[in-house]
Amino acid sequence: MYPRKISKEEIIDMDTILDDAHTEVKIEDNPIEIERTQGTSSYCERFAEFDHKRIHTDEKPYKCNHCGKCFTKKVHQINHQRIHTGEKPYQCSLCGKVYADKNCLLIHLRIHTGERPYKCSNCNKTFHDKGNLAKHKRIHTGEKVEKSYQCNHCGKCFATNQILVGHQRTHTGEKPFKCSHCNKQFSHKSHLTRHEKMHTGEKPFHCSFCDSRFAVKDYLISHIRTHTGDKPHQCSHCDKKFAQRSALVLHQRMHNGEKPYQCNQCEMHFALKDHLSKHKRTHTGEKPYQCCHCGKCFAQRSALVTHERIHTD
Repeated sequence: MYPRKISKEEIIDMDTILDDAHTEVKIEDNPIEIERTQGTSSYCERFAEFDHKRIHTDEKPYKCNHCGKCFTKKVHQINHQRIHTGEKPYQCSLCGKVYADKNCLLIHLRIHTGERPYKCSNCNKTFHDKGNLAKHKRIHTGEKVEKSYQCNHCGKCFATNQILVGHQRTHTGEKPFKCSHCNKQFSHKSHLTRHEKMHTGEKPFHCSFCDSRFAVKDYLISHIRTHTGDKPHQCSHCDKKFAQRSALVLHQRMHNGEKPYQCNQCEMHFALKDHLSKHKRTHTGEKPYQCCHCGKCFAQRSALVTHERIHTD
């Protein structure tokens, strides 16, 4: 068996080259060994198989020249490097929104077209992307996701490192995502995306019960529950139900005693961010609530309401 050196032009017609049972191919002096698979004649399919094998071997030959992170596929390296460069070459022709990854653009376009190609085999509910379908299916299977990533601040565990990193920002106060319109900063990219729609006025999500439109899909889902009365989020401690997941999370802190918001000037912790904001005023002396009758100021709104009764009674 002798290796054959081929040009880039010859790659187009690899079927004629790979007639032998096992052929070693050299492309630009880099040897690539491709094993013939029965029933497969296309070079592209064989190269995809070669790429796939790296999943098993853990080989990651493509390295980011900014941070050194390595990838199995060249396309993953290219997409990753756009995090560093900020490049977003894929633009929506309908609303002008830009994306770093082509797949993200395709998923976004389904907001405009209404396409939901992923269907649950149990209840026929449809989804824009495969990831949301996979999450939904756990409702039917009862599958519990392993939470092996633990926060070193509060001990809470999470299913992925990405979720853990986002959670830790509640402790550190880090806000790496900045609005290009007003420079306001956010701890999560999704929060920035939601905020930026205030500037653009984009409201692609339409209620099927009324004429209301929303900038964020979550707002639409929450709104629809005002029509349906649906309360899908149930407390595992007392069986109380909530329309919003965020309301359930806040409620459960009554049971588990979790207080993730810490004052940076003293050791006090709080279950709610709003309570932390009120507490900080005891350090700063800020009094944002002013009486419209006499001009007296108060640190808490409840104190202002109590005071105003002096003028109205």
